[in-house]
Amino acid sequence: MYAKPDTPPQGHRLPYAWTVAAWCGALMYPVALYFAMIGGRSGFTTLTVVPLIVLTALTGLLLRSSPLPALALLLLGWAVARTQMQNSEILYLQATLGDLAVGWIAATRPRRISVAAVVLAFGAQLATNFPSMGPSPERIAQFGGLIGLAAGTAWLAGDSVRERREHAAELSARAATEAVTAERLRIARELHDMIAHSIGVIAIQAGVGSRVIDTQPAEARNALSTIEATSRETLAGLRRTLVALRGSSEPDAPLDPAPGLAGLDRLVASALDAGVRADVRLRGERRPLPADIDLAAFRILQEALTNVVRHAGTGECRVTLAYGTDEVRVEVEDDGGGGLCAGTGYGIVGMRERVGLLHGSFTAGPRPEGGFRVAARLPAPTSAHTVAEAR
Repeated sequence: MYAKPDTPPQGHRLPYAWTVAAWCGALMYPVALYFAMIGGRSGFTTLTVVPLIVLTALTGLLLRSSPLPALALLLLGWAVARTQMQNSEILYLQATLGDLAVGWIAATRPRRISVAAVVLAFGAQLATNFPSMGPSPERIAQFGGLIGLAAGTAWLAGDSVRERREHAAELSARAATEAVTAERLRIARELHDMIAHSIGVIAIQAGVGSRVIDTQPAEARNALSTIEATSRETLAGLRRTLVALRGSSEPDAPLDPAPGLAGLDRLVASALDAGVRADVRLRGERRPLPADIDLAAFRILQEALTNVVRHAGTGECRVTLAYGTDEVRVEVEDDGGGGLCAGTGYGIVGMRERVGLLHGSFTAGPRPEGGFRVAARLPAPTSAHTVAEAR
């Protein structure tokens, strides 16, 4: 639980003039009640009641900034009133105002302050009415039990309100923290998938260029062109990510759409430039997918092809993209001998997390006949909305 500070937030402080007026009214409160009770023995008039209501309200205002002193002045005033008028109406007013103040303090202040407040209210009410209870222990116990029950009920009600409010604040803070963590993981996956693929292609092309620059200048120029194109694409992707993070509205910010399966041909061409030919097999009728499914499928294929380029030690692989009635499946297989062990590296972990967030299934591991296989199934039901988008 989050404990509230002893001092209320700045927004709950009274303006200076109201604070001075409240303290003046609170200090005058016991004196005003004393003379009002003396003059009211034969009946109260409007001119007597209205000032008392105003002074009670001013004293109540101090409960926000100085709860215990304000409660003490409130109880003192009605203790003075009880010395001058011993009737049930005054007793009920004393108990009602004191218990309402206890409930408010319990709802807005830390428990150690509210416990002190309920003890103060109970003790003051018991001491004030003790002379009127007579010498009977049974009557004292009965009366003490009643005022204790009333004060305790007010405290429990206020404390319950405080606990519910603090619990709601804790849940809100926890949800905000989880949202930030999820967003950080999403950004980390995006950056890893984008940069790992691009840097892998650049490293391979740089190696090719450095080996053939003297004997095959044209091939070296092709490698440099691929490096330039890949670098520009990566920089554009990084800029899009940074602009989104900063909430930028720069007029010259790139407005390219997020990657998706529409860019599969470009992805295959990039893998071919890195020395791996991908045989793409399309099954089912191709259709538009929800943005999150489309992006996840593309990133999984991108990471899987990057792993083939960097680790498989083979020049070809098979890419399968299958559209079902309520799902889309992506699969990358190779016959190489240098595949990753399933579950190692951030790439495999990132793909598994992507699929898990979308409530799909994911497998990655060596094939019995040799090579490595990455397969993911993502739920993508056909809907009237998706069909309308396609039209």
